[in-house]
Amino acid sequence: MALRLVQVNFKARDDAALGRFWAEALGWGLSSEGPGVTNLEPEGLVWPDPAGFYIDVVTVPDPETVKYRVHLDLATTSAAHQAELVARLKDLGATPADVGQGDVPWTVLADPEGNVFCVLEPREIYRDTGPIAAVVVDCADPRAMARFWDEAMDWTLREVTDDHARLRSAKGVGPYLEFLRTPGVPTVWNRVHLDLLPYRGDDQAVEVARLRALGATDIDLGQGDAPWMVLADPEGNEFCVLGPA
Repeated sequence: MALRLVQVNFKARDDAALGRFWAEALGWGLSSEGPGVTNLEPEGLVWPDPAGFYIDVVTVPDPETVKYRVHLDLATTSAAHQAELVARLKDLGATPADVGQGDVPWTVLADPEGNVFCVLEPREIYRDTGPIAAVVVDCADPRAMARFWDEAMDWTLREVTDDHARLRSAKGVGPYLEFLRTPGVPTVWNRVHLDLLPYRGDDQAVEVARLRALGATDIDLGQGDAPWMVLADPEGNEFCVLGPA
């Protein structure tokens, strides 16, 4: 039994507009599984390709505009690429953001709906991730989060310290999932969350029970009788366990 991290989910005022921004930012394709949902996927891959990582953008009533606990880091290959990407993102509607980062080599931006993200300077560790270097989660205790998420899914724990933890697909492809120690982590629900998928033949209910035993809790965000289950990790970050593909 195992779960795989297949995508991040953005709550949006306008899924189509925000989806277009991120599709152009990443160079990905667009599709839709229904009204109010925009799906982004790398060109040439069909969800849920085990080598792929995806984004769903979902319209919800009045999403909040606060600093969220989950954000994306974008990878670059050179200083020139970083400068070009930042300029192109601003042309697409991104704006500079100040989250107290001070004088750092990466650039902090906000997308058209206020979701903060970073355009990193070139880093060797991210040379083969594709456009998304990492999905970053602010947390109080990276070691505790590493223990939970290492057991929760089949990704490999690559590094853990008192200040950060880093996991990646066991296949060595796609972005990293990183937990960053952050003072005063907000307790509002996340506007960006993770979606996990059971492997074909595995039982969603069994996987959810396993996660509860690891410390996950059930939460109600008004999902009703949706085919996915909504849980929160030990620090309160909500995530979904999707039905088997």
